[in-house]
Amino acid sequence: MAYEEDLADRVREIVRDEPGLTEKRMFGGLAFLLNGHLAVGASGQGGLLLRVDPALTESLVDEPHVRRMEMRGRAMDGWLHIDTAAARTEEALRRWVAQGVAYTRSLPPR
Repeated sequence: MAYEEDLADRVREIVRDEPGLTEKRMFGGLAFLLNGHLAVGASGQGGLLLRVDPALTESLVDEPHVRRMEMRGRAMDGWLHIDTAAARTEEALRRWVAQGVAYTRSLPPR
């Protein structure tokens, strides 16, 4: 499955004025990086790939349509897959993107 271009466009609109923003094709999707760190992406599996504070992972995966991202069969704290249903409204998408941007901004630049 290819990433959802409409979702990528919606994310782009939200993050377009972020300093240090770059876009890169990754994992079959389109990633939005801030100072070299992935903050949020349109996943090649559909929905969003989101980087968050690992300490918040457990509470966030309790929400509907949210799960840990799996890499090579291993569930990763700090990385979430957000189904499109959880980001359907502009308010919901902005909330998720803000989580990814805030955590990524706390990391030292690459």
